[in-house]
Amino acid sequence: MKFTLLTLSTLATTIAAFTPTSSSFVKTTPVAHRAASSSSTSLDMKYKVAVVGGGPSGACAAEIFAQEKGIDTVLFERKMDNAKPCGGAIPLCMIGEFDIPESTVDRKVRRMKLISPTNVEVDIGDTLQPNEYIGMCRREIMDKFLRDRAISYGAEAVQGLVTSIDVPADHRSNENSRYTLHYQEYAEGTSAGVPKTMDVDLIVGADGANSRVAKAMDAGEYNFAIAFQERIKISEEKMQFYEEMAEMYVGDDVSPDFYGWVFPKYDHVGVGTGTVVNRPAIKQYQKAIRDRAGEKIAGGKIIKVEAHPIPEHYRPRRVNGRMALVGDAAGYVTKCSGEGIYFAAKSGRMAAEAIVKLMEGGKRLPTQEEIERTYIADYDKLYGPTYTVLDILQKVFYSNNGAREAFVELCNSKYVQQVTFDSYLYKKVQGNNPLDDLKLLGETIGCLIKGYSIAKPDAEFSNPVESMKRL
Repeated sequence: MKFTLLTLSTLATTIAAFTPTSSSFVKTTPVAHRAASSSSTSLDMKYKVAVVGGGPSGACAAEIFAQEKGIDTVLFERKMDNAKPCGGAIPLCMIGEFDIPESTVDRKVRRMKLISPTNVEVDIGDTLQPNEYIGMCRREIMDKFLRDRAISYGAEAVQGLVTSIDVPADHRSNENSRYTLHYQEYAEGTSAGVPKTMDVDLIVGADGANSRVAKAMDAGEYNFAIAFQERIKISEEKMQFYEEMAEMYVGDDVSPDFYGWVFPKYDHVGVGTGTVVNRPAIKQYQKAIRDRAGEKIAGGKIIKVEAHPIPEHYRPRRVNGRMALVGDAAGYVTKCSGEGIYFAAKSGRMAAEAIVKLMEGGKRLPTQEEIERTYIADYDKLYGPTYTVLDILQKVFYSNNGAREAFVELCNSKYVQQVTFDSYLYKKVQGNNPLDDLKLLGETIGCLIKGYSIAKPDAEFSNPVESMKRL
């Protein structure tokens, strides 16, 4: 989410000028492609693509592959009714761009309360137009819709957990070498899986932060956050407050490097927090966010407890041979906001579209270099500046209580609110009004001075062993 200070868009523009247009991964030599098949054998010569993971990134990739007659598409998902721990916020542009029906949106958030460490509240939302909103969804509803659509286009769905992948030594140079997936297939209503294998020509890893595909392709490690959320059923009277309202709390009591949230769902609220630097204390921070929300959720019943790792940066390698990562598996979650749903869906679609084009209607397989030059380069050019700016903002404004107080005060600015909403809702860095940006710089300095003067020191903690863990 979501309401972050994207008015450093001038910085993003500068960064974009230096964004590489090609990947620096190891290049491969061109492969010898299979000869085009005759009409009598064409059905036997279809290439098989495995999409591992059925969340937004995997479903959106499978949807593209499934529409190609020359490609057999298999979509693996361990739990078809999976409810991933997630705040569930999606930008307005995603509704139209991915043709998502409004029935998948539980709430349309048009107001936001941002609460500082000293409980100073700032109301946000006056700059929104009547038809603008942030969608709040339940992942089990939205993910199912996207998966079902991919299946309707022809993707074969396998309810199974991929446990390992055999990668041929010559997979980067020999098109005839195939990957062997080892997986446990689960029948509906059973907990015991049946071991099976499948040979495929290309793999898209959309299997989240603990990606088995990433491990198989030696993608490297990344640092990660733990997100913790409780779904809390509150009275209808209390839910009226959250009809179009979401809340974001900052302070070292709720997180030393992130924020706590209360997001409205269909008939309950999602209350959660996250942290990278002090993961062992996540339950302590969760209690604090419940306490901060106070009377507004008092008497509520916890109906579900969720926790999940969230990547903090790109994987060192996102393509290896004919294996490519998308979504959380690739590390496509923004700092500061913690947003991942849109970028997951977008990366899945961009990867599949690039690969399909390279495959020329199923006549050939792409090389690693080709996938890097298209999908990776295009994605980094489009969104690299956004990740960089939000990384900087998190370091500046989430580092201590003084900076958090300044952050909340700055969000009183209508200019900040306008740029923030427009950038989030439409996924384009907004701003670049030189006079307003210069004025904002002065306000930022003033707010930081004031914030540091009134804020209490952050609590100290130490976890040298846990802080070194990587996924």
